Amino acid sequence: MTIKEQQDAIIEDFSFFTDWTEKYEYIIQLGKDLPLIEEQYKRDENLIKGCQSRVWLHAEYKDGKIYFTADSDAVITKGLVSMVVRVLSGQSPKDIAEADLYFVDAIGLKSHLSPTRSNGLLAMLKQMKMYGMALKSREL
Repeated sequence: MTIKEQQDAIIEDFSFFTDWTEKYEYIIQLGKDLPLIEEQYKRDENLIKGCQSRVWLHAEYKDGKIYFTADSDAVITKGLVSMVVRVLSGQSPKDIAEADLYFVDAIGLKSHLSPTRSNGLLAMLKQMKMYGMALKSREL
């Protein structure tokens, strides 16, 4: 699936919930369903700067695509990183670097997160896009 298709699928998933309690429960479930990151990648250089919670993000470049794995020590944050991994993992560096990530606003997430969680989410997105920009040169 493309980045746009992944985002549209998340927006559709969230459309089934009527209130934010249900949406938060869904985000927590997404975090529980996130495949575990290998322990060897839970090191300081893989921590996202700017997150109140501890969030580890590992990127692997393989066959022209970037694959992300992640984990967090906070359940909501783990669900947030799960959505971002779902959208961007398995995409080309160019597509990641140039992605218009609209799903966060479309599901109303930004207005329902605390400022620290919102900043953390932006830091995750920024780090993933930076991986895309750094590896984009390999495609040229």
